[in-house]
Amino acid sequence: MLVMKFGGSSVADENQIHKVLEIARSRASRRPVIVSSAHKGITDALLNAGKAAAKGEPDAGQIIEKQRRVLKGCGCDHDMLDPFFREIEDLLRGISLVREASKRSLDYLAGFGERMSVRVIADYFTRNGVKAEAFDAWDLGFITDENFGGARPLPGYEARMLTEFKRRVGSDVLPVITGFVGKTSGGELTTVGRNGSDFSATCFAAGLGAEECEIWTDTDGVMTADPSLVKDARSIPYMSFAEASELAYYGGRVLHPSTLLPAIKRNIPVRVLNTNRPQHPGTVITEDGGDNPNMVTSIAYKEGQAVITIESTQMLGQPGFLAKVFDVLGREKVDIDMISTSEISVSMTCPGASNLNGAMKALEQFGRVSVVTDKTIVCVVGKNVKKQRGLGAKVFTALRDSEVNVEMISQGANKINLSFLIDDSDVKKAVPALHDALFEG
Repeated sequence: MLVMKFGGSSVADENQIHKVLEIARSRASRRPVIVSSAHKGITDALLNAGKAAAKGEPDAGQIIEKQRRVLKGCGCDHDMLDPFFREIEDLLRGISLVREASKRSLDYLAGFGERMSVRVIADYFTRNGVKAEAFDAWDLGFITDENFGGARPLPGYEARMLTEFKRRVGSDVLPVITGFVGKTSGGELTTVGRNGSDFSATCFAAGLGAEECEIWTDTDGVMTADPSLVKDARSIPYMSFAEASELAYYGGRVLHPSTLLPAIKRNIPVRVLNTNRPQHPGTVITEDGGDNPNMVTSIAYKEGQAVITIESTQMLGQPGFLAKVFDVLGREKVDIDMISTSEISVSMTCPGASNLNGAMKALEQFGRVSVVTDKTIVCVVGKNVKKQRGLGAKVFTALRDSEVNVEMISQGANKINLSFLIDDSDVKKAVPALHDALFEG
């Protein structure tokens, strides 16, 4: 069995969906299972409509117009999705009445994208000679916790998936399953986080015992850098789970950060491929990865970071000081990435500053607290980065020559990455310069 995930750009319209059909047809002997995202732009339209409704402006027009264009292009019945359209309109009116778009409501709203897309795809496949059936993920065992906006499947999901799949999916049917969404045991719709269909796909791969999970995107696999910044970025043939996980966490644009966890647990290879160039071998991600002639594997970056700094003489010779600080951050649900300490100060990075007010007040008991924003973590990832002689010199020389200032540096004992902090405004200089020094030099 083969699980294949197709992202929003891969199912954007009839032209793209036809490419998906031909790819699935070419893999018929491997018993393909498709996990799909919403059509490109639909999820954003849904969430924007929800936020507008919370301000008293309920309008489903843009959503319905976008979805009807896909319906028409694919030759589907004009009224096939009308029940969904009516439900979206009702939900937006409800949000408008209470003037509040809760996480629960936004999850319910955002989930319509995948629910509509799988029905369009299955209908198109069936009319074009491949018998297919649309399934909502929860009907095939994807039951989650109640962490709206970032839900995770409940323990034992693998067995539930296998049982429900055998019970509901006919042997002559190609199942097209919603990514991104699930349901709680109480029936509340949840999402696993933006771009989370990758994670849904690897969960199904683990649950169904797939031989491989393919992630179909609009790039030739995982790249050595963001191709929108580096025109000479190249595809990486092989990567280890550890390298791919670091890249995903630190802003790699191809994989969702949680994607690999189910695959790692079951040691299922993940292959990243290009829907528009299906003949390209892409990137194969396995436990060990393959040989890499380059000093590093890839460069990733995560923008919009904030830096919290605490200056305090209380730190001097005081065991447990940092434990108290992190206890506060944990209670305030502040996620910390990089840490740098001195005798009387500690600096920590976290995503954005929108949720820091409570943490700032609580941290003032330990000393003077300051926050700076608009920072980016750049991460250089590769096997045994720590043992690469001269790597640091190449990295920091390239940054110096590009007039990029480095504010914090971190090199973990796991030997996988070298990370540092720069201004958001310097990313467009820093990443190309690093790529030139590490891959072209």
